[in-house]
Amino acid sequence: MYIVINGGGKVGEYLATRMLDQGNEVAVIESDESTADRLSGILEGSYIVIHGDGCVSRFQSDAETERADVFVSTTGQDDSNLMACEIANRVFHVPRVIARVNSPKNIRIFRKVGIECVSSTALIATIIEQDATLGGLSALSNLAHGNVALEETTVPSMSKHDNDEGVLASDVEMPDGCLIIAVSNTDNPQDMEVVGEDTVLMPGDSVVLACDTDKTDDAIEAISAL
Repeated sequence: MYIVINGGGKVGEYLATRMLDQGNEVAVIESDESTADRLSGILEGSYIVIHGDGCVSRFQSDAETERADVFVSTTGQDDSNLMACEIANRVFHVPRVIARVNSPKNIRIFRKVGIECVSSTALIATIIEQDATLGGLSALSNLAHGNVALEETTVPSMSKHDNDEGVLASDVEMPDGCLIIAVSNTDNPQDMEVVGEDTVLMPGDSVVLACDTDKTDDAIEAISAL
């Protein structure tokens, strides 16, 4: 696949590295010159780095966005992510545009204009990789357009469980309509895995929750209460 990423900060760098490791072709658009130069020297694989503003169509054109299979905007500004995705979608007709959303209150705005949005970048990468083998990004599309919200939170120091042994994810009592679907541990914070029967949650682990949109606070509270 050819993937264009707007934003070369920590989030964009992680996503680019992971996509390149999977053998994909990647273009990164980054507005900060020093960051763009650094990425040009550390990324490995089939990639280009464009120094420019991803919200300007000229720089998206330089990145050959018109031939992209996926466009992802990962900056820390929701308004920039929205504009960049709109250009990729309406001007360059990219079949799949995905935005990192930093503020949950903005999710409805993105969905209203038809832009898929996810808060967990590690989960974005996992979904892109898994769905690519199925010929489309159906899983992400279903999440983004349905009544399911994705939330990411950190497992605290636990008062109800042994902090040295942790707790099985399957044993955590979650509210109805809420699931723990992925976790990354403190030793490998960028390696997020789908939860299985033997997955153990430890203090400091990052977990991704899928829940009904009106249950997000309840889901996070359930993790906090461990």
